[in-house]
Amino acid sequence: MEFNATLRSVQGSSASRRLRLAGRVPAIVYGSAQPSLNIELDHNEIFHALRKESFHASILNMKLGDQLQQVLLRDVQWHPYKQLVLHVDFQRVDASKILHTKVPLHFINADTSPAVKLSAAIISHVITELDIACLPVDLPQFIEVDLENVIVGSIIHLADIKLPLGVTYVSHGGEVNPLIATVVVPAARKGDDDVAASPTAAVAPEPKV
Repeated sequence: MEFNATLRSVQGSSASRRLRLAGRVPAIVYGSAQPSLNIELDHNEIFHALRKESFHASILNMKLGDQLQQVLLRDVQWHPYKQLVLHVDFQRVDASKILHTKVPLHFINADTSPAVKLSAAIISHVITELDIACLPVDLPQFIEVDLENVIVGSIIHLADIKLPLGVTYVSHGGEVNPLIATVVVPAARKGDDDVAASPTAAVAPEPKV
């Protein structure tokens, strides 16, 4: 994915306000043992790019003048109640160095699983993204969690899914096998099934006249 950037010659809160009024977004690009650069972006272009999931978990080509630099989105500041991007941070990518980032989880085949088809179970997504480490060339846009064979009562951990080649999980707080999803039947559904199975609840007595 590619986006356009231009060098930002002025800095400070007043200059940033003027940029935003002109439809521009102040941003910064840093890392890879090079000086940080203050840049600016077109608001409409970056706003629509940020709405794409892949923009958040892909190596991006930043077009700065006549040069292309590979970067990774690191942070976005939004206006508290307006659909307005206030500031964006990018990090340069070194093809030879391991990078750390978050990648979204894609849960697939839930509707065809025995838990949902036969028991109307609910699959709760405990986490929706994963902290990973890999070389830039191995960075996946997402990681799939296949739910095709899950049954009621299943508990899905990281060890139950297959990470892409070259990708490792980055543990936080010593958790090496985090919980990803659970499969349960709602309590109301269990109550309905219990009533239906009870012989004394099959037919209600007729009222006496």
